[in-house]
Amino acid sequence: MSTAEPTIFERIVAREIPADIVFENERVIAFRDIAPKAPVHLLVVPKTAAFANVVELAAGSPELLAEIVAVAGQLAAEHCGGEFRLIFNTGAAAGQTVFHLHAHVLGGTLPEGSLGAE
Repeated sequence: MSTAEPTIFERIVAREIPADIVFENERVIAFRDIAPKAPVHLLVVPKTAAFANVVELAAGSPELLAEIVAVAGQLAAEHCGGEFRLIFNTGAAAGQTVFHLHAHVLGGTLPEGSLGAE
């Protein structure tokens, strides 16, 4: 059993912290980012905390990675006409602040040359 504190995403999944949830199924949850970097900024998060980043997920559960990408596409179709950026930050130096895998779905009019997510 892990003695680490639960991540903010684990606490959202457990409904300990409120979130503006836009999608949920048995394995994935998606909600609006509380500090959006684009007109549409959603986070797609697996409910399991077993993977800290996308590299771990691709190696350990490629089918879950495919599901996250599919959910991102579905949400982009619903919220921003299907045109979007999908960003996975891996590591603190790359801007990852929560070490529970998550994908940023960014849409709407994005400034040219912007990275869009922290």
